Amino acid sequence: MSDHLKRIQSIADRYNKLGVVTDETMTAINAAVEARNIPQVRTMTGAEIKAVRARWHMSQAALARTTGMSVESVSKWERNESKPNKAALRILNTIEDKGPYVFMS
Repeated sequence: MSDHLKRIQSIADRYNKLGVVTDETMTAINAAVEARNIPQVRTMTGAEIKAVRARWHMSQAALARTTGMSVESVSKWERNESKPNKAALRILNTIEDKGPYVFMS
């Protein structure tokens, strides 16, 4: 989170304690700040990728569709022949944390 956003939140908090900023406004400000707290992308080994896929009962083809990559790419990741890019890692991290269902409509 940027220093600017932290300052805004701090000022709003002080004004809230003085009764100038409402609790509802503070809730909205805090939600906006929290929405910008994006976790760092975690790297994953081939074994970790394979374990995530197995945990969620996904085939390599299903994981490939979810990440927007090819089955060959997923296979290479799992064999440590190549590494997923950051966008694919972000998706893999999300699948590991929340499951593949967050990507299904």
